[in-house]
Amino acid sequence: MAKPVADWQSNKEAVQATNDDASASKLSCVKKGYIKDDYVHLFVRRPVRRSPIINRGYFARWAAFRKLLNQFLDTEVGEKGELRKQILSLGAGFDTTYFQLQDEGTAPYLYVELDFKEVTRKKATIIETCSQMRDKISATASISRERGEVLSDHYKLLPVDLRDIHQLNEVIALAGMDPSLPTFIIAECVLIYIDPKSSREIVGWASNTFSTAIFFLYEQILPDDAFGEQMIRNLESRGCALLGIHDTPTLEAKEGLFLDRGWQRAVAWDMLKVYSTFVDTQERRRIERLELFDEFEEWHMMQASQLFLCVVK
Repeated sequence: MAKPVADWQSNKEAVQATNDDASASKLSCVKKGYIKDDYVHLFVRRPVRRSPIINRGYFARWAAFRKLLNQFLDTEVGEKGELRKQILSLGAGFDTTYFQLQDEGTAPYLYVELDFKEVTRKKATIIETCSQMRDKISATASISRERGEVLSDHYKLLPVDLRDIHQLNEVIALAGMDPSLPTFIIAECVLIYIDPKSSREIVGWASNTFSTAIFFLYEQILPDDAFGEQMIRNLESRGCALLGIHDTPTLEAKEGLFLDRGWQRAVAWDMLKVYSTFVDTQERRRIERLELFDEFEEWHMMQASQLFLCVVK
């Protein structure tokens, strides 16, 4: 059995490497026709073909997130036709949602991405050197590869250690975020890698900082069943300990994490329920025709161990 990694710093590089895995999985979905993303290929050096169960699982995660995000963006439009709303992505990695929203004409007034400097440096470099992305931000944008920063009118990419609340406050101020504006906060497989004390502080900070917000969380649960134990062993063998999974191992515990820190309403579903009841039926039927799929038992175990949480303040 792999030895658990207790020190966050010791597994920092391994955790960051999961960002590359996520990009490769997303590209696999794009190539098979599950989703559309014209930018993810810029972040993948060696494309790989994922199994149908991985493709379908990633699609379910993406479809649920985009449906919730679109609902947030579709409501109010400002006086100048701009969406006077903002998005804050914690541990954004190589996500390309902002650029997709630009193409779709639904980008918010402000989109801010935060991650470790090692990650933002790579992303800033790709944005600056690839005209396909560079053209989607303002011509007056300031890009620093060394600092890992992109500062433009409506898009900001900034380095931060999320565990440092003082630094978080400084970065939010630098990004020009308005705490009074409706805010959509994204944390996909981020807090689960952070120690429980820091996770609680981040959740409380978000509640205290933004007056009106939605918090979207996606991460693993159920560490004590057979599938969960194997999942944890696999991740620990790569140096990616899920430092927070035993602190909030169930749907109810995840909801409590937020409700105990000032959030008004929390709804947590496992991905089995999300796929069958939240993902649009037509989309589900479309993707189920893309590949031969016969891994139903493993599919049910895998999806039951993943959580989709929407929190409102």
